[in-house]
Amino acid sequence: MLFLAIGLPGGDGAPLFEELPSAASGITWVHDNAMSEERYLPETLGPGCAFFDYDNDGWMDVYLVNSGPSDFFQPKKPLRNALYRNNHDGTFTDVTEKAGVAGGTFGMGVAAGDYDNDGNIDLFVTAYGKCLLYHNEGNGAFSDATKKAGLAAPGWTTSAVWFDYDNDGFLDLFVCSFVDYGLNKHIFCGDNKLGRRYYCIPRVFKPTPSLLFHNNGNGTFTEATRGTDIERALGKALGVVATDINNDGLMDLFVANDTVQNFLFVNRGKNKWEEIGLPSEVGFSADGKARSGMGVDAADFNGDGWQDLFVANVDQEMFSLYANNKDETFADVAHEHGLAQATRLLSGWGLKFFDFDNDGSVDLFLANGHPDDMIEHYSSAVKYKEPPLLFRHDGTRLRNISDKAGPAFTRAFPARGLAIGDYDNDGRYDVLVANNGGAPVLLHNNAGKENHWIGLQLQGARCNRDAIGARISWSVDGVKKTRLKNNGGSYLSSHDPREVIGLGASTRVDWLEIQWPQPSGKIQRLTDIRIDRYTRIVEGK
Repeated sequence: MLFLAIGLPGGDGAPLFEELPSAASGITWVHDNAMSEERYLPETLGPGCAFFDYDNDGWMDVYLVNSGPSDFFQPKKPLRNALYRNNHDGTFTDVTEKAGVAGGTFGMGVAAGDYDNDGNIDLFVTAYGKCLLYHNEGNGAFSDATKKAGLAAPGWTTSAVWFDYDNDGFLDLFVCSFVDYGLNKHIFCGDNKLGRRYYCIPRVFKPTPSLLFHNNGNGTFTEATRGTDIERALGKALGVVATDINNDGLMDLFVANDTVQNFLFVNRGKNKWEEIGLPSEVGFSADGKARSGMGVDAADFNGDGWQDLFVANVDQEMFSLYANNKDETFADVAHEHGLAQATRLLSGWGLKFFDFDNDGSVDLFLANGHPDDMIEHYSSAVKYKEPPLLFRHDGTRLRNISDKAGPAFTRAFPARGLAIGDYDNDGRYDVLVANNGGAPVLLHNNAGKENHWIGLQLQGARCNRDAIGARISWSVDGVKKTRLKNNGGSYLSSHDPREVIGLGASTRVDWLEIQWPQPSGKIQRLTDIRIDRYTRIVEGK
């Protein structure tokens, strides 16, 4: 099945990423962070967002998560999450009520995935309080399947990721758990002399274990955390990405923790997990300190066939780019790419590796904002609202080109979640940034219009239908490249599931191979892939 590439007009000299006002996009929803004089910590961590195609029309729709009733917050007026249907012309229509996905909890993040392999993408919404699982009925509406599935997961959950850890063909679910928190555990943080309250650093709250749920294949899940390193590793988890760090065909998990070490859970098969954050050298900073890990991602940014990792931290800690040493250890190369220097005074949340200009190299987008709105009262160098950053890979290294990327990069935002998705099907990933206590920002990608691309919508048959864990290899002008279909990454957010492969000036692909995940592991080779459009490829067909 083919989707023709249809793009919005863009004149010469257009910014690389152009901010679309709500009047143009139709996305008028605004996040309410429930900010109070008491400065309850959940007020500062949301929200997340998602690009996903809920109605299977080939166009990315948008989901946005809001806060809601909790033990410390009772909204004066009803608050709701928002689902916006893509109108195929660069605008969106609010269909939240019709679809039945308004939420009703103090929401945090969202993970989109087809957990029952019925061809319709479902939604899992994390929260301070009970989580929600929305099952997509395929008729434009969702049903609340939380209780039936056994996924209420009370407590304070943040990011989540769908992935098939046991290669049985059904998506399992990992859910990040933050700190042990509640109205009766709230702590005063601030300056008593001035009478000012600040948001507490999470260091003062107790850590908790994250959760792993095994998909039973019948619409229900069983918690699979007990007795594993995942249960034993007490953390304050905010970001997670599912990837394969050792190329063994089993999906691993990289988890960012706030004020305690990051975790790298290596999948040893049969639900045996080994946490190697310390020996792999991704757990702490170079000087052995735990940092405030928030956003994460994984990609083969240097093209050596191995997955590299990225984690964003709070100001003064600098962000880390971990190059894979191919032996289950990593080296922080952020300084060599100018990332450490550029992020010293920033706090990073949503972020993503992707080839924004389709030149064939992996780039990096960072969304930033300090967690404490009072930061400017006690720091002259750090601001609450911060600009995004764009790093372009020039074939040798990542370079900061934010000053050339457009007006949006001169503005400051209280950014949290970030999702990428090609909402206008022009073959270039656009960016959605969810802001704490504000309106989201939709950035249309104008870059690389002269470059060619192929778009892949992979559909598993024996493996999970979303094809998470698939390995894509291709050759352009005799040069071979590879990509692993990861899932998750960023912060609280979920991304366009299609893969866009940039070809640069080349007008054809020599060949393309897909190694589907287990249980089939089948390798499918294609030699006649049409460029500058999306192609659906079904496992075994």
